[in-house]
Amino acid sequence: MRYYTTVSALAVLFLFPLVWSGWASLEEPGNYLEMARFGEGLDTYAANSVLVSAMTVTGTLVVSALGGYAFARFDFPGKNLLFLVTLAILMVPYATILIPLYVLLGYLGLQNSLTGLSLVFVMFQLPFALYMMRNAFEAVPRELEEAALVDGCGTFRVFLRILLPAVRPGLVTVGLFAFLASWNDFFAPLILLNDGSSFTLPVAVVNMTQRTFGAVDYGMLQAGVMVTAVPCLILFVVLQRHYVRGFMSGALRG
Repeated sequence: MRYYTTVSALAVLFLFPLVWSGWASLEEPGNYLEMARFGEGLDTYAANSVLVSAMTVTGTLVVSALGGYAFARFDFPGKNLLFLVTLAILMVPYATILIPLYVLLGYLGLQNSLTGLSLVFVMFQLPFALYMMRNAFEAVPRELEEAALVDGCGTFRVFLRILLPAVRPGLVTVGLFAFLASWNDFFAPLILLNDGSSFTLPVAVVNMTQRTFGAVDYGMLQAGVMVTAVPCLILFVVLQRHYVRGFMSGALRG
């Protein structure tokens, strides 16, 4: 009984801010209509966020799956050093390297580009993603892979047909974290994008809420919170089973 009481109390505690935001956003029904008409249109900003998130999730999954497999199954010179250097990205303050990255993207012709922004997000996701996937692959018995090789499967075919399905919870966990990071990030799009038609939802919502002399339209702000939060909530609920298994079935086994 005590367990259910505690869980219920925590659920109410965590859900209260979201419910309050939804109620505040509906106090003035015109908020959502005004959002839809703002600037380039809410659909444009939402499409930009979806595109950036899709590219970030795809890039993160591809690189982390291949890299995690390599770190878990192969021995090569400098393996541990390379892995430590990758993890060291976590030690670099996020905001301090955005300006150098902005300059670098300019040299690559990717300045003010959703593709360039996605590459930056992928880079920041790699330490966590590689760590997760390396441990996920290490949790898969080597005998399973060896049996497939004996049956005539090549290394890459074993990777696609045997190992990837076995580490699906880890992939879902990495993909979900990559999505949440790219969908909700405000600072990187603010620095790396300067064209209003390329803005993602967080940047657009902040611009929508600004009024004369720096005043903030809190009703509009809460409407923006709901628009950005609902997709995350739906995705988390849909993938919850895989997400929990990703943490509980060895994805964080160190």
